[in-house]
Parts: sequence; structure tokens; C-alpha cells
Amino acid sequence: MNHLLQLLLLLSIFIVAAKAAGALSVRYGQPAVFGEIMIGLLLGPTAINLLHQWPFANSAESLIHSIKDFSEMGVILLMFVAGLETDLNEMKRVGRVAFWTAFGGVLFPFLGGTIASRAFNLSWTESFFIGAVLTATSVSISAQTLIELKQIKSKEGSTILGAAVIDDVMGIIVLSIVVAFATAGISDSSSQTLPLIVSSTFFNQNKTAEILAVFFFMIAFFWISIWFGVKYFDRLLEKASKLPASQALLAFTVALLLFYAFLAQYVGQVAAITGSYIAGVLCTRTRFKKEIDQGIHPLTYSILVPVFFISIGLEADGRSILGNRGLLLIMSVILLVAILGKIIGCGVFARLSGFTSKESLRVGVGMVSRGEVGLIVAGVGLTNRVIDQDIFSIMVIMVLVTTMITPLLLRYVFPRAEEVYVPDVYESIVSLQDKDE
Repeated sequence: MNHLLQLLLLLSIFIVAAKAAGALSVRYGQPAVFGEIMIGLLLGPTAINLLHQWPFANSAESLIHSIKDFSEMGVILLMFVAGLETDLNEMKRVGRVAFWTAFGGVLFPFLGGTIASRAFNLSWTESFFIGAVLTATSVSISAQTLIELKQIKSKEGSTILGAAVIDDVMGIIVLSIVVAFATAGISDSSSQTLPLIVSSTFFNQNKTAEILAVFFFMIAFFWISIWFGVKYFDRLLEKASKLPASQALLAFTVALLLFYAFLAQYVGQVAAITGSYIAGVLCTRTRFKKEIDQGIHPLTYSILVPVFFISIGLEADGRSILGNRGLLLIMSVILLVAILGKIIGCGVFARLSGFTSKESLRVGVGMVSRGEVGLIVAGVGLTNRVIDQDIFSIMVIMVLVTTMITPLLLRYVFPRAEEVYVPDVYESIVSLQDKDE
């Protein structure tokens, strides 16, 4: 069986499995995303190890690369949808809280991860890098769960989304500093970004110049991308909508979000999902938000997002960790720091910024998931030989567990959708009765 046929069969299995598991999860009162990630774990090397079974075994490596590409496209589109769902007025209202929430969400996990790693006699370089991995936040899982709970536009939801973008910037600064001082740069030229290319070309891979280049290009990306979107997105989309071609508006929108994702990682050296999220937020300012929203959902949720959620489970190999007591202990401590670091760090600073205790807890819980951002950061460490394969496996398990428990915790700390609306209906009925009397 050739590669294309194997890929077609594998994708069909993933899509059906993800939707069936998601429906089963909803039936038992949990977000659909929980079931989709869980079925990915069962299909991965921890249990069934589907990619190494017939008829996929002889092409496992190439299929893994293909699925990874599909999943990364899925999360890029998912974060664009989250951007479309973002209430800009509410985001402005919680901007200060979002900044300090992100600050706490970087500071506490970084210090906690570094101290915990040193307690196990890991080197300072490894310890700093583990701390850097723990600063990562991926709100793709939180965003999907908040959408299902109808809380994406709430004060807490807007704060979580805003803080995650700021957190990504702060986290990548920490990561860049750690990697820059631990290595001479990425040896694989195919994975280099523009700041690293500039610093290596003009400054002979000077580490200080490398850090300054990262800072400069990061600021430049955010400033130029936001300015361009505010000024030109509406005009460009208007011209696209008038083109005599089928789905021209949607096609041009997808091209824009993909280009922003590319620029985010290649120029700004932040995660590609940050670029797609910014593109989504900018599209909410245009006259075409409704049409874009209606077109992007079928494309996103029919194939790419289910593959992304399942791919998270495929990244984990719990057997290798569970068979080693030393690694299991390290993983348990790191996992505890990862969860409590975000909840306490984000929650404390949200509380100090004026949120109630319950709202602060919700924000902290929403920042727990590391998702694909954690995997990307861990992969940078492995590529640059800052961490070894065992530590990388622990980071993958940490990412998986934090990603899986976030929907459950969000479901617990947020009220159900029915609980949000029933009191309003009840109050309206009582008010009408009072008028009749």
C-alpha cells in the first residue's frame, strides 16, 4: 500500500475516532476536546500504537510527519477562530489584568521548574530550560473549551486569551535567552528564523547580538502586523469579496492567516499560532467577520482540528517513563509545578489586579495547558541538545497531562451554559409576575 493510500486510511480513522470520542465525552458532561485527546492517547504508543501496526508500520515515520503537518495547520486555524471569537472591547477592558496575569504565569513556573530540576541534580542549563518550557501556554485547548462553554467572550475568557498572547512573548524571550546562552545557535539551517540568520550573518553568531536581534524582530513583527491589519485588512477583504471566483473571500482570508502565522515564527520568532490569532482578532474589525466566521468553521472542525487533538496523544510514550522510577519521580514533581505554577502565578496576579477569587481561579486554570507551544519549546531544546531524550519525554508527558486536565478543570470552575442563562430567565418571569400583580 503506497503512502497516499495509507494517509487516506489513517485520516479517516482519526476523524471518525475523534468525533465519536468527542460525542461520547459530551454525553457524559465533559467537553468534546477531552474525548478527542484521550482517544489520541489510546491510539498512540502508550496503548495501541496504531502507526506501528499493519498496514502503517512500513511507513510510520513519513506518516508521522504528514500527520504533524495536518495537526499544525489545525491548531493555526483553531487559533484564528479563537481570534474571531475575541471581544475586542472586553479585551481592552482586561488589558492590564492580562499583562500581569501573563507575568505571573511566566515567573512562577520558571522559578518553580528551575528550582525543582536543580533539586534532582540536573545541570543549570537543563534546569533553566525546563523552567522555560513550563512558562509556555497554549490556549488552543482552553479556547475550544471556552467556546463550548459559551465563555469565550466573558471577562475571564478574554483575559485568558489576552494573557496567553502576552505569555507567548514573555516565554519566547526567556526561551531565547536560555537557548542563546546554552548553544551557539541552531545547527540545522532549515530551522533557522530571520533573527538568527541576521545575527549569524552580520555578527558571526554572537550570542548577545542574537538576543538583541530576537527582541528587535519580535517587536517589529507585532507592531507592523497589527498596524497593517488595522489599516488594510478591510480594504483587502472588500476587493477579494468582489472577485469573480468561488469562495474568493474565504480563500484570501485563509491566505492572510497563514501568512501571518508564517511571519510570526519566521520573523517574530514567536509561535505561528500567535500570528493566526492576531489575524483573527484583526478580522473582527472588518465588515466581513460574519461571512468569514461561517466559512472558516467547516474547514477547521471537519478535519484539521480533530487531527490536531489526536496528534497530541500520539506524541506521548508513557511506557518509557512508567518503567523508570527515577524519571517517574522527576515527572511527578515537574507536573505538579507545571499545574500549580500557572494556577497560583496567574491567579495571584489576576487577584491583585482586581478580579474576584473565583474569577482569578478561572483565569489560572485556563492558562494551565501547554499544548503545542510546550511541544514546540521542548523540541527546540532537544534539537539544540540542551536537554536529552529522557527529559524531552518528561516534557511531552507534562504537556499531554496539562492539556488533558485543562478542559476538566475549566468545566469544574466555570458554570455550565444552562446555569448562565437560567437565572436571567427566572428573574424575567418573576419581574413579569410582579408587574401583573
